[in-house]
Amino acid sequence: MKILILGGTTEARQLAGALDSRGDAEIILSLAGRTAAPRAQGVPTRIGGFGGADGLVRFIEAEKIGMLIDATHPYADQISLNADQAARETGVLFLALRRPPWMAVPGDTWTEVATVADAAATLGQHPARVFLALGRKDIAPFESAPHHAYLLRSVDPIDPPLTVPNAVYVTARGPFSEAGDRLLLQQHGIEFIVSKNSGGEASYGKIAAARALGIPVVMIQRPALPEAPSAATVGEALAWCDHALTVAPALRAAKH
Repeated sequence: MKILILGGTTEARQLAGALDSRGDAEIILSLAGRTAAPRAQGVPTRIGGFGGADGLVRFIEAEKIGMLIDATHPYADQISLNADQAARETGVLFLALRRPPWMAVPGDTWTEVATVADAAATLGQHPARVFLALGRKDIAPFESAPHHAYLLRSVDPIDPPLTVPNAVYVTARGPFSEAGDRLLLQQHGIEFIVSKNSGGEASYGKIAAARALGIPVVMIQRPALPEAPSAATVGEALAWCDHALTVAPALRAAKH
């Protein structure tokens, strides 16, 4: 069976490698192309969008994809909507690999907001030093709050930069440890963190560091995603695929 994995996450890379090692499926891993030099994936990889749900349908049909797995970032809601629609139209086996969100624990000080614009407004009028733990596409709303000093960390340089008088840019690729993020926050005198609730371990260091340092976090809630067969971990996804790869050939044989 040909399996298309919509990726860009650690889990997508791990799942693709595990399925590829089985030898009973052909894996294609698709990346959106937002990072200039993505890390090696270890399986055949395509980069770039499909052209919406219709384009994804055409790709599935042209490549004779038998299984579609949405293992994109929890905030990549548009591609998840496209994947759900394409799976329904083509009838391919479909799984969403969705890591659980972080949950606040004693010592955390979170203010949960619905949007990035809400996060910018929540910072208030008193000038503060803010770590924007967000992607490049999400930072523009903070130009409406130029009285804050911002720290931004990204894989690729942010170009164009924010049109604010005080911003520091750090280029780095995760995962990030709690110790490393604690040092980063202390070096820059950070007073607030703005973060998405991405879940997983790769970027949890800043959340643990904020707890240890008593720094409040403005947490942007996840977007609503379509209901679909889902797995919370790579292990669960592999178990689902094991079942699907066993049952699907038998169903095909029965039909013939």
